[in-house]
Amino acid sequence: MAAAPPAERTVIENCAIATVDADDTEYACGHVVIAGNLIESVGPGRAPEGLRNVVHRIDATGHLATPGLVNTHHHFYQWLTRGLATDHNLFDWLVALYPTWARIDEPMAYAAAQGSLAMMARGGVTTAMDHHYVFPRGSGDLSGAIIRAARETGVRFTLARGSMDRGESDGGLPPDFAVESLDDALAATEATVHEHHDASFGAMTQVAVAPCSPFSVSTELMRRGAELARRLGVRLHTHGSETVEEEKFCHELFGTGPTDYFESTGWLGEDVWMAHCVHMNDADIAAFARTGTGVAHCPSSNARLAAGIARVPDLLAAGVPVGLGVDGAASNESGELHTELRNALLINRLGAHREAALNARKALRLGTYGGAQVLGRAAETGSLEAGKLADLVLWRMDTLAHSSIADPVAALVLGAAAPVTASFVNGRRIVEDGRLLTVDEDAIARSTRSEAQRLARIAAQG
Repeated sequence: MAAAPPAERTVIENCAIATVDADDTEYACGHVVIAGNLIESVGPGRAPEGLRNVVHRIDATGHLATPGLVNTHHHFYQWLTRGLATDHNLFDWLVALYPTWARIDEPMAYAAAQGSLAMMARGGVTTAMDHHYVFPRGSGDLSGAIIRAARETGVRFTLARGSMDRGESDGGLPPDFAVESLDDALAATEATVHEHHDASFGAMTQVAVAPCSPFSVSTELMRRGAELARRLGVRLHTHGSETVEEEKFCHELFGTGPTDYFESTGWLGEDVWMAHCVHMNDADIAAFARTGTGVAHCPSSNARLAAGIARVPDLLAAGVPVGLGVDGAASNESGELHTELRNALLINRLGAHREAALNARKALRLGTYGGAQVLGRAAETGSLEAGKLADLVLWRMDTLAHSSIADPVAALVLGAAAPVTASFVNGRRIVEDGRLLTVDEDAIARSTRSEAQRLARIAAQG
């Protein structure tokens, strides 16, 4: 049998590098060599001499190289309902928007996913996720449409196949016609895992089991969903402890707080991550640390919905895995993750730990390695190390916005949004000079506007 051809190499040189490895290794001027879809070497100075099959050589003078950003919580479909219910808390916001969301169909889901993914990818996200839980009857193959959009954009992707079975008539918030039956939700989730989940190293698509939240899901769906995920060997995701109203809801309905309720239904563990986790006491944090349960911290969304300030410094001190999330674009209209680096640092400094809450490097770690931990992919991505997947970003730091800040990591986190000169996923360049190479941004802008207008018309008709 003939030997496989040597991997094509891309050499990146003359840039500052923040590896976000276990030692937080940084180089003021260094190199990264990509071979195929893997990082072959990272180090100071120029790349090794004599490298063969170099097809691209990038002089990255004036740039900072980091791992690609990892988004751990999002709702793509909400791209079509941005700018609505702007002065509501979570429960009122959901009540206002569920009737509209319950009208989505496959073309809408596809367009919204395109818009959400494009906005993130052009801003340095290399691993995205979508928690999709609204499946109106007769709406088409929504999961397939979302996955197709991610594949076309070129990002690494986790679909958290959500579900709701507690409609208004059962005391939940969503309209009855927007929820599934218990058996239908479980069957559809299992089918999605079988059709789309890839457990191999370097997988581009994975699926998680993700009932929406305690106030839209029955206890039976929580329990059986956890059993299903573990039988299939996939991760589990849901919303948790987001607001004081949720805390009250759980006590009234279940006689306990959210964390104790999650533990009673099998929803704590190293294979679980929760979105938000704003209202947690010391015992809740200890339970997450003891079980290895992860957290998706969404600072902008938490502020937009007046949910509160999550205890991120305390979670990190306890050893809880924490990543960053955009959350749905209807509660974070920017739809970007790189702005969450800054917002995580600033908002957490308003809390009890003040200036000691987070620093720039901890914020960068949340958005990269922390996110990879939360998604169960820290052995593959989240840091720049030889043998890991070639998911990385070159941020331009020599423009007016950043050139007078000597520390490039501080410039990235605290400065204005930095231009992305290049973004690589699996060794493939998907962004060049701030523009996506894989999809047509202008066409996506037109289609998302058209589908948003169509959704608004249908929702207005009732």
